[in-house]
Amino acid sequence: MIPMVDLKDQYYRLKSEIDAQIQDVLENTHFILGPNVQAFEQEAADYLGVKHAIGCASGTDALHLALLAAGVGPGDEVITSAFTFIATAEAIAYVGATPVFVDIQPDTLNIDPACIEAAVTDKTRAILPVHLFGHPADMAAIDAIAEKHDLLVIEDCAQSFGARHEKGMTGAISLAGCHSFFPSKNLGCYGDGGMITTPADEMAHKLKMLRNHGSEKRYYHDFIGYNSRLDEIQAAILRVKLRYMDEFNSNRRRVAHKYRELFGDLVTVPHEADYGTHVYHQYTILSERRDDIMTALQSAEIACAIYYPVPLHQQKAFADLCRSSSLPVTEDVAGRCLSLPVFPELDDARLERIGATVRGVFQG
Repeated sequence: MIPMVDLKDQYYRLKSEIDAQIQDVLENTHFILGPNVQAFEQEAADYLGVKHAIGCASGTDALHLALLAAGVGPGDEVITSAFTFIATAEAIAYVGATPVFVDIQPDTLNIDPACIEAAVTDKTRAILPVHLFGHPADMAAIDAIAEKHDLLVIEDCAQSFGARHEKGMTGAISLAGCHSFFPSKNLGCYGDGGMITTPADEMAHKLKMLRNHGSEKRYYHDFIGYNSRLDEIQAAILRVKLRYMDEFNSNRRRVAHKYRELFGDLVTVPHEADYGTHVYHQYTILSERRDDIMTALQSAEIACAIYYPVPLHQQKAFADLCRSSSLPVTEDVAGRCLSLPVFPELDDARLERIGATVRGVFQG
């Protein structure tokens, strides 16, 4: 079986380093907001080129806390993509704001700046672009719209750790970047974990309090906060993996380029805009024969998945919350998209097997 991502191979490669770091945490018995969390936050901030990095419990919490710290709340509208994981819009709903879903670009599958501009109202407070599947959104165009209308920009970087835009690393371009360290991510821990990055001192200070019960000093609480702290053991694991981040992403790009060689003439393969570097959290193709390809892969014991079968504007959870109507590009892509295995350890032999299976659908 070829999985979507092989976490075991990566663990065995880094086993001695990771095990030593975990053992050190266990022996030091400092489990909450300890030295590894502090060190990882600084190392991640340095890597991304941003002033502050604040660890939290998950990528979803990162989005939620960032919106709260930015002052987004009831009565506000936040423009975002409908073609993303539900956490993006859940976080908007958590703070009492209204998600406004707009369409995506047919090539990058990221939010379409032209559609953002058309959706701005006097209630719009923020834009929440998603760097989908590891490809940076068009931040130059998005930032221009935000400046024109005096809007906040908060990046959803759950799938793009290490991706570069001509304006900087994703997560270091706007008021805040929200990162997920779910195990399957490009930088993943062995449980849940997240982080918010920001250049703003005041926002960083508030985020540190929000994640820790609204407290700066123990047992003194300035406002109602949350229990959303990055675990010390997970931070220790992430510190090891961060050192290999560029290598991991380079190998994901190797896999993507090989896929293009193997079947780029048969399906629509991922596009790379000239303003950024794709890090391929997912390798997502588009094809009218999506279901046939999926059946063939499953028969050959090759994993595949549809991200995402039901766009957010069509989800029951948002039926009474959003004011978006038909989004033709999003709906077309949802009916033709299929994600294939992509991880740094995927070798040429397995890639050739996947490629032969996809080609076989069109040659049979």
